[in-house]
Amino acid sequence: MKALHSAPKPGTPLSDREVIAEVIAGRTGLYEILMRRYNQRLYRAIRGYLPDGADVQDAMQETYVKAFKNLDRYNGEAAFSTWLIRIGINEALQHLRRTKRRAGRLIVDADQEMIEELPDTHMDPEHTVEHAETRRIVERAVDQLPEAYRAVYLLREVEELPSAEVAACLGISESNVKVRLHRAKALLRETVWEQLEDAPVFEFGQDHCDALVQRVMERIGG
Repeated sequence: MKALHSAPKPGTPLSDREVIAEVIAGRTGLYEILMRRYNQRLYRAIRGYLPDGADVQDAMQETYVKAFKNLDRYNGEAAFSTWLIRIGINEALQHLRRTKRRAGRLIVDADQEMIEELPDTHMDPEHTVEHAETRRIVERAVDQLPEAYRAVYLLREVEELPSAEVAACLGISESNVKVRLHRAKALLRETVWEQLEDAPVFEFGQDHCDALVQRVMERIGG
């Protein structure tokens, strides 16, 4: 990885490559930039495989630590976010193998809380309750999708990644991404999707973001 040749202009955000170069050069604390930049995306990618919130956060933490240890191996052929998500998905699959679970066969009980509700400081209490209930309904419907459809749906529709990047992350063709997305939507329409299409799902809130960043930075010595 080549070092930076000149400092960015004041007020200009560092690119992923610039941050990586600085971290490799010894400015470990800057790794936090990458974590905060991609926490939401990584969360949704791993959440497509692991239904338990605690397992997801454990997998995220391990993903960031492994990525940090291997930053010098990132060659820039794919976007850093794609490279990171690949590590995250591999970590999720390893978790499934260790626990001998098949996420695609899991059906979430209607009374079980799979996602810890996070307060939304931009809403009044009445809207917060309504928002939380909407999220629960949609997330339960998404959780019932087979694993292959759920992963594509979260990355393409919720995270809004381009089909090409989703394909790169999951190691499948773009046409396969489109087929799986179409089938995922069809299954969701059979439940609640037509009524709740605009509901935000699987958000990784600020409190979780702060806690995860702190744990990882402590482990890597930042």
